[in-house]
Amino acid sequence: MNQVVREAGLPEVAARIVSGLPPGAVLWLTGDLGAGKTTVARAVAAVLGAEATSPTFGLVHRYPTGAGPVFHVDCYRLRSPEEASEIDWAEMEGSRLLMIEWPDRGGAWVPPPTLTLRLDPGPDPDSRRLQLTGPDQP
Repeated sequence: MNQVVREAGLPEVAARIVSGLPPGAVLWLTGDLGAGKTTVARAVAAVLGAEATSPTFGLVHRYPTGAGPVFHVDCYRLRSPEEASEIDWAEMEGSRLLMIEWPDRGGAWVPPPTLTLRLDPGPDPDSRRLQLTGPDQP
């Protein structure tokens, strides 16, 4: 998938993403600061029945859903990849979904992605270009 989306279109895109993800999937959310990673994470969590908040101050958030927990990790505040060793990655194994913002900051501690969603500015301030890469993109 490579498309331009406005925020109003995120629920539809999130539903397409979720429909292609098996239980236990890892979704990397990449892009510059302010690109909309957390907004997309909220939309994806909502499709699964969870109300997500920004994990910026809590690093890891767990959202219960009927299909199993959804985890949302924001590695932005990590000063080095070694700090990612303090995250209980094993707790997140087998969850319905693990979404990771700024995965590059976690180094080798971050599990590999099932899919990677890259967000970039769109042609106008209210849009984003979404590029989804992975073996079985929806």
